[in-house]
Amino acid sequence: PRLRVVYNGKRSGGPRSPAPGSEIFTPAHEENVRFIYEAWQCVERDLRSQMGSERGLVEEYVEKMPNPSLKAFKPVDLGDLKRRNTQDAKKS
Repeated sequence: PRLRVVYNGKRSGGPRSPAPGSEIFTPAHEENVRFIYEAWQCVERDLRSQMGSERGLVEEYVEKMPNPSLKAFKPVDLGDLKRRNTQDAKKS
């Protein structure tokens, strides 16, 4: 018989995320954050510097034929969603 994996949104076992406010940032984590931040600063600088020029190092991807089923898609503010989830968790 074939196994079927069903994801119900709940994780059992495995590493748990720390409670809010008790996060421990390891040196490796901080190094990763610094690396990504600095790399992104370079991307933004390149974007700004090529505003006047025709072509540069950074290329923005734009869908040529947008998917019709995504017409109703509205971007989600992840920060707002996290705040609401945190408030809901405190209520229960």
